[in-house]
Amino acid sequence: MEDIRNKKGFICDMDGVVYHGNRLLPGAREFVNWLHENNKSYLFLTNSSERSPRELRQKLLRMGLDVGEDHFYTSALATASFIASQMPGCSAYVIGAAGLINALYDQGITMNDVNPDYVVVGETSNYNYETIIRAVQLVNGGARLIGTNPDLTGPSENGIVPACRAFVSPIELATGKSAYFVGKPNPVIMRRARQLLGIDSRDLCIIGDRMDTDVIAGIESGIETVLVLSGVSQADTAEQFSYRPNHIINGLGDIVP
Repeated sequence: MEDIRNKKGFICDMDGVVYHGNRLLPGAREFVNWLHENNKSYLFLTNSSERSPRELRQKLLRMGLDVGEDHFYTSALATASFIASQMPGCSAYVIGAAGLINALYDQGITMNDVNPDYVVVGETSNYNYETIIRAVQLVNGGARLIGTNPDLTGPSENGIVPACRAFVSPIELATGKSAYFVGKPNPVIMRRARQLLGIDSRDLCIIGDRMDTDVIAGIESGIETVLVLSGVSQADTAEQFSYRPNHIINGLGDIVP
């Protein structure tokens, strides 16, 4: 555990690591306090695209944690930045929540349900049959299909729920086109996370509850990996993959001395 504690910077997932829905997980408060007390650099890097950094800050405040906006980076921000770099001033048809729509607006991307350059899909409670039909029509018409993240499922207070990849799959199947996913483990978002922290990969640690996003992202980025069992992973989950994390812990509290 000392290997983890001696790192200068931490990249930490949120859903299933810090909280489930609106319930703070055991050890999360102590872990954040320990980061502050030891002057550690840290970034909450989430594949969820629903909320902006400001909304994530407010969410943690309601749970009793005071974390500045600059400590959050989301797949929505990474997706908007990526699309703007590919085609400045483009337009998009968006199936997603306010966090994604606002991130796209901030990058100069306009909403378009007639002839958009992109169809962008993230998590949202407004997902329905009509939006799927329109997305299929637009992708068949030439729009490029983008997913904010490749998570098939995610943890919630009421158990496992569908996530972005599950929302994108019907569109892929109906069009025969594969989506490009920007969130973890894509190097695009990992490179930006390292830039924001300004710390060498060897001095970083990534903490998450998913082998197929958090852990593989760390392995491919040369960052020490920690799998927590407070989200979608169980004690035997790592055995199902051809790679392993450096550490497996029950929750964030295990890191605190």
